[in-house]
Amino acid sequence: MRIVLTGGAGFIGRAMVQAWSPMHQVTVLTRDVERARAQLPQSVACVRWDGETLGDWVEALEGADALVNLAGENIAQRWTAAVKERLRRSRVQPARLLVQALSRLRQPPAVLLQASAIGIYDQNPALEVDESSPPGRGFLAELCVEWESAVRPAGSLGIRLCWMRLGIVLGVGGGALAKMLTPFRLGIGGPIGSGRQWLSWIHTEDVVEAAHLLMEQPHLSGVFNFTAPSPVTMDEFAHTLSKVLRRPAWLRVPAFAPKILFGEMAETLLQGSRVLPRRLLEAGYAFRYPELESALRAALTR
Repeated sequence: MRIVLTGGAGFIGRAMVQAWSPMHQVTVLTRDVERARAQLPQSVACVRWDGETLGDWVEALEGADALVNLAGENIAQRWTAAVKERLRRSRVQPARLLVQALSRLRQPPAVLLQASAIGIYDQNPALEVDESSPPGRGFLAELCVEWESAVRPAGSLGIRLCWMRLGIVLGVGGGALAKMLTPFRLGIGGPIGSGRQWLSWIHTEDVVEAAHLLMEQPHLSGVFNFTAPSPVTMDEFAHTLSKVLRRPAWLRVPAFAPKILFGEMAETLLQGSRVLPRRLLEAGYAFRYPELESALRAALTR
């Protein structure tokens, strides 16, 4: 299989490339070719693109079997007006550009896997959320709706579309877990806010394997929640992480602290949805890490 990725040098993209490159022909579209080549296996082709204009990179899509679009700036920062516009542009513009490029191909990829996020749903701890749940309100939900909508026209080209609504991704070498480890290892870790908010997580290996399943199964299309089948509360997460690290989790971070640091973005830490991967389970996907403790142990021992 020939697979083209955008965002292939990021945290999730690197995991996909490392897993897929031994058995598939992988090409990464990247703004920084030198950096990507230094991070990725030698067998991976790195092609320059800027995510904003058509160019020679379009040829890399011709005849590919699958396109995976992960392009987008990290949301974990204070959401000023300027940052919000960057977050939006870094997602919507590349997605629209890819559709434009796909429309020019004689033989476009059979499937497009588009990244999204569970932030599209209402942050209501009383609700159990699956793929049939409607979008919520607020900046992140509206951003995800626009991001997903940007690639929808590719469906009219005969391309099968799959949207990956990612939860909090746990794994080696980056992501949310890397940011949480230092205070726990110093013995000053603990839950954030009330601790009752839901944390819908997934291990990187399950992201990679579930995405591969979507590429391989031509009858699968539409929205898929990329979350483990056992979401936990923030209290449960902190307790489990402290158990795995053998460090205490006694220092609760009051809600005002992330609000001061991150402003509006803090709501993604202080609220959460109980998101379930109904469609992946119906598709027969067997999670490698369905429970948090085994996922954390795997992430922290590799």
